[in-house]
Amino acid sequence: MATCNRNADWLRCNNFINGVVMTQTAQTAQTTELVTLPAYENALQVFTTEDSLDQLYAEVENQVVGVVYDISTKKGRDQCASDAYKVARSKTAIEKLGAKLSAEYKEIPKKIDASRRRIKDRFDALQERIRKPLTEWEQAEEGRLAKHNAAVMRLNQAGANASTSLESNVLRQMIADVESTAVDESWEEFEAEAHRAKQKALDSLGFALADREKYEAEQAELTELRCKQAEQERKDREAEIARQAAEKAKADAETKARAEREEAAKREADIKAAAERAERERQEAIERQKQAEARAEAEKLASEQRAKEAAEAARQAEIARQEREKTKAEEEQRKREADREHRGNVNRIAMQALIDGGVPEECARQAIILIAKGEIPNVSINY
Repeated sequence: MATCNRNADWLRCNNFINGVVMTQTAQTAQTTELVTLPAYENALQVFTTEDSLDQLYAEVENQVVGVVYDISTKKGRDQCASDAYKVARSKTAIEKLGAKLSAEYKEIPKKIDASRRRIKDRFDALQERIRKPLTEWEQAEEGRLAKHNAAVMRLNQAGANASTSLESNVLRQMIADVESTAVDESWEEFEAEAHRAKQKALDSLGFALADREKYEAEQAELTELRCKQAEQERKDREAEIARQAAEKAKADAETKARAEREEAAKREADIKAAAERAERERQEAIERQKQAEARAEAEKLASEQRAKEAAEAARQAEIARQEREKTKAEEEQRKREADREHRGNVNRIAMQALIDGGVPEECARQAIILIAKGEIPNVSINY
């Protein structure tokens, strides 16, 4: 019931708007090459009724679907592109008309936008279907060109890679690879370019191979010369080693004989020196004995003297200690008497202050005694 009421309200609104629009301006119908669009005053009915849009789509579809295009010819490809473009123009014209209606009829934008999207998608699909043969041909053409260009590039790269730094067997293999590349009518319009690239690559590789073989031959000759030189140097080294060994053997024999002579002379000198050292040590021992006896006697006398001096020093130290203790005791006694006198004066002054404050003399005396003894908490006398 609610749906019926909404539909009735929409129809009344639609009739009112159509009346206002038709009164204000009369729109002429727009025509594309494939379809005639409805007059603006009738467009709302078309966009809000699916059958009406389907009729427009069918009108366009009937004119393009079923046409057979000869994609192998330029005329056929142009015709295919032209029909696809006409479909796109029809789609754009209908979409613009719907967009204009959607902007003006704010009350029903959802229905119009839904129709626009639906018809746009159908036209997009139709455009893609119509253009599909051309698109497939373009993709195939792009792949064909890419394949030929890559093949030509490989030949060019082979020539660019030619270098005397490569070994001759590598260069020969590269030449064989280039020569095995067949260039014929299968290259189509790239055949001439491929012939040029192949020949250029073979020339570059051939020059590089010739230079490399020359270089390797020179290197082989140099290697042989170096081997001969190394062999001669080895023989020279062995001869020099033998000569040095002979000279060393002779020098070692002479050194050994000289060492034996020197060792014999040294033994004789050592025997003589040992006898002289023994006599010298005997005399030194006698002298040391005499000196030791003299030192012992001197030490005895010195020890007796140190004992006497130590006893006297101890006696004097005891006297000094007794004098210090006596002086210290007298000083401490004097300090105690002075302290008692000072404390007494301070206590008397404090007691007098209490008496002056109205405290009885006996109470003041007792208070001062207790404070001095520290028996009253938190109260003290500053002496």
